[in-house]
Amino acid sequence: MNQCLVPDLLRVEHLTTVFDLPGGHARAVDDVSFDVRAGETLCLVGESGSGKSVTAFSILRLIQPPGRIASGRILFNGQDLLALDERRMREVRGAQIGLVFQEPMTALNPVFTIGDQISETLVVHGRAKRREARDRAVDLLGAVRVPDPARRVDEYPHQLSGGLRQRALIAMALACRPALLIADEPTTALDVTIQAQIMELLRDMKREFKLSLLLITHDLGVVAETADRVAVMYAGRIIEEATTAELFSDPKHPYTQGLLTSIPGGTPGARLKAIQGTVPALGHVPPGCAFAPRCPARLDHCDTLVPGVTDLGRGRAVRCFLYDGGSPR
Repeated sequence: MNQCLVPDLLRVEHLTTVFDLPGGHARAVDDVSFDVRAGETLCLVGESGSGKSVTAFSILRLIQPPGRIASGRILFNGQDLLALDERRMREVRGAQIGLVFQEPMTALNPVFTIGDQISETLVVHGRAKRREARDRAVDLLGAVRVPDPARRVDEYPHQLSGGLRQRALIAMALACRPALLIADEPTTALDVTIQAQIMELLRDMKREFKLSLLLITHDLGVVAETADRVAVMYAGRIIEEATTAELFSDPKHPYTQGLLTSIPGGTPGARLKAIQGTVPALGHVPPGCAFAPRCPARLDHCDTLVPGVTDLGRGRAVRCFLYDGGSPR
């Protein structure tokens, strides 16, 4: 959506990912474009069902049937990932782009120790011999602040708490020193104290390992503390992009405004403000602007025409008919 002199590590261009359903194909990701620059944190934010996780899995080409990537380009270090064969793509996954799943208990193999799983990552990508890999696994667990890593390395996922499993998953994702880390709702199902520790760990690891971070979340508190830039997603489309400071001080899209006004912390005892309605289900996105049925500022043509992207300058962009320049498509 925007341009900058800082080089892009990742550039997603007009990505569309569909699911082939009995009644036709449904767009889970619809004409999405964004970039992640070297050394920055971009947060992809929106309610559940907005298409955030499908976007992440599309980047790594992990979409399974009936899903498929229908069109677009995904450029990583200038190389189109969609043009690679599967063997070359496997060299990218884990080694150059790491992924932290939102539920570590399903991402980790229950029949192998934590150390075996980290070691396997190092061996498969040629970063260590089998004998060295275990020592590296201990070092990585120590780096992500797992206590007593020399003992924990031989434990199985079920023997660890949820927070320690998430730390082990982060260690695995960082094992090969990737340039980009994608973290998909990394604090889901963790208590508030552990959530804060995991987010602090990700920020520290980003600095220590000189990472770029694509963070997927619905938590605006996490966005405020972590992101350099924010892309707001709704019903498969990015509807606003801005720096974190600009987004919180001057949100443009009615959906973004609704998200921010629904944050707790106003007058004690006051009723929370909520966006009426829900995100449309896959395959049931209305014609026109997908947010129109919930929008307090809806115009007549919002129900039938899809707004284009309006460039507001200085890296800001919005997909809404309230702003000039966004021709419909």
